[in-house]
Amino acid sequence: MVTRTIEADFRGDMTLKASRASLYIVGALIALRVVTAAYLPLSFDESYFWLWSKHLAVSYYDHPPLIALAIKLGTLIFGDTEFGVRTASLAASIAASWAVWRAGAILTGDEAAGGVACCFFNATLMVASQSMAATPDALVLAASAFLLLGMAKLQDTLDGRWWLAIGAALGAALLTKYTAFFLGAGVALWLAGTREGRVWLRSPWPYAAALLAFACLVPNLLWNAAHDWISFRFQFGRVVSGAPTMRYFLEFIGGQFALASPFILILAVAGLARQTWRWPATEPLAIAAALVWPALIYFSIHSIHDRVQGNWPSFIYPALAVLAAAMTVSHARRFSLLAISRMLALPVALCVLLVVYGQIITGALPLTGRYDPVARMLAVGVAPVADDIEKIAAERGASAIVTTDYVMTGWLSFYLHPTIPVIQITEDYRWLQTPRADSNMLHAPLLYVTQNPKIEMQDAAAHFSNIKLVSTLVRRHLGAEVEKIYVYSLAGFHGAVIGRLPNAARIR
Repeated sequence: MVTRTIEADFRGDMTLKASRASLYIVGALIALRVVTAAYLPLSFDESYFWLWSKHLAVSYYDHPPLIALAIKLGTLIFGDTEFGVRTASLAASIAASWAVWRAGAILTGDEAAGGVACCFFNATLMVASQSMAATPDALVLAASAFLLLGMAKLQDTLDGRWWLAIGAALGAALLTKYTAFFLGAGVALWLAGTREGRVWLRSPWPYAAALLAFACLVPNLLWNAAHDWISFRFQFGRVVSGAPTMRYFLEFIGGQFALASPFILILAVAGLARQTWRWPATEPLAIAAALVWPALIYFSIHSIHDRVQGNWPSFIYPALAVLAAAMTVSHARRFSLLAISRMLALPVALCVLLVVYGQIITGALPLTGRYDPVARMLAVGVAPVADDIEKIAAERGASAIVTTDYVMTGWLSFYLHPTIPVIQITEDYRWLQTPRADSNMLHAPLLYVTQNPKIEMQDAAAHFSNIKLVSTLVRRHLGAEVEKIYVYSLAGFHGAVIGRLPNAARIR
């Protein structure tokens, strides 16, 4: 009796120390993410979504509306700054971390394993990058984490009211990205494929959850119905594109090894395989496995004929983190791949993160300029270029800036002085909620700004008869050229009135 009491006290003390260590690691990673988010310029997608927040709607061309609302809330507090744009994503990552910790502790039955799951979750490059940026992935990660937690609490308490939390989390995920349908498929898989799940099918609770999730999506469906199903045609049109090839499949696997960190992914795959092998035995971790499989199967098939962008499977990472953490408390032969992965998973992931953060901040590796993918994706060097464009506009009496792609539209709208209108003349479908340009504006002196004149010049030439190169500007990173930006004068507008004003709500 005394021996058992001592052993219990020892295990409790070790669990407390492990949980504290996990808390310190997660806290440091979140702090690093916050500092970096305040430091980095916006990516082109972030500036694009920021423009959405200036004209709130119930849906948009690319995605449902939740990211626009989240950015709106952040900028109301911190203004139109990089940190303001990213505030909601950062807050969502903190909430998601807590949800992963609690879900991991419940599903593994081990508080320390919950802390490890949270560490793994935050140490992946996927979560570090997506949770720092103002993109839908940051929000769908949080919604997925709370969905996982809701299902864990449902299994732990057998209280049917947790189905309402599951339905709300699924609804929030569907309001963020359409790929969240795979989370719903995961819930359905658990319901139909496990004995515990089938018990709930005889109650009204899962149907109430499905109704709640569907109710969240109804405004989006009505908007799409009124706009020729534009979002669904764009997103689901990718399903059958491309010819069979193994190139994209290997790219997909390699990308996930990088984004998850190799040894964390090995542990996660081992945990997924173990739960699948034991299926349909009663296992709490079957919940995590069920949330992974539908998306994993689909993206694997999709990658055989078309590219799967690395961030697309982001929403399965909460479940993967829990599955990986479960393998850290299971038995493994000494010097086996599993044992080595347990030992190296977190150190290697943290080293990868430090290298990436170091490169972003210092540019220490020889990847500067046009060879630096991060600099090209982010608006590095755009602010000085925007200042030069403002000076040229003032000198030439230009009343507005014309653009022909959403990348330049978003960056110039954010980094130019707010009084300069930006007229986007080629992508109406991206800006359906914004006002149109008027004839007087198009006949006034204008500047046309583009990164790709060889490709995009024809779009401007179709509407303006007088186009002259005014200046070639260069955006730089650490003194090296990232890309050239060309500034033209425009005159001689002809034809029907064209163009949208995405930044109209910011002009004062």
